[in-house]
Amino acid sequence: MGIDEVKERLGITNFRSHQEEIINLLLNGGSCLVIMPTGMGKSLCYQIPALLSEGLTIVISPLIALMYDQVSALREKKIQATFINSSLSKEIRLKRYEELEAGDYKILYITPERFRSKSFCEILKKRKISFLAIDEAHCISQWGHDFRPDYSKIGEIRKFLNSPPTIALTATATKQVQTDIIKELGFSEEEF
Repeated sequence: MGIDEVKERLGITNFRSHQEEIINLLLNGGSCLVIMPTGMGKSLCYQIPALLSEGLTIVISPLIALMYDQVSALREKKIQATFINSSLSKEIRLKRYEELEAGDYKILYITPERFRSKSFCEILKKRKISFLAIDEAHCISQWGHDFRPDYSKIGEIRKFLNSPPTIALTATATKQVQTDIIKELGFSEEEF
């Protein structure tokens, strides 16, 4: 599947702002911090590379409602996406673990707390992780307005996943928060 096919599948005719540049950066193995206003298409910056790759794209998000909305929209377009979070029953969660292990999904939405689960981490060791996306990346910084302690472990999570090309996304971030995000994720100058 080429980029034009993916754009058509997602209902995109033209890229906005720096989307194409960001997508190409990820596809070429780079990582980046993206600060883009709400509604400007941040999600496409990782969804398109996810669909162009063979492996799994993991999206870390703090918002369960947003996960549900994103997955519903992707499934309507026949894209293999799911979420695993605390809103699921144990039975459904275990079924999604099985499906994840079987390679059924291209995009997986989770909270950072999911990495506390040993069984989840064992499954991920068996999957090729193409990309890591961190939504609401300002939550990483202690200076961010929605700081979450488990978000401060995303640098370790990234290492556990073998440091795949990573995109950190937020609508707003002061210079201090931006510096914190880059440092916490362990971005090197070569990849950023």
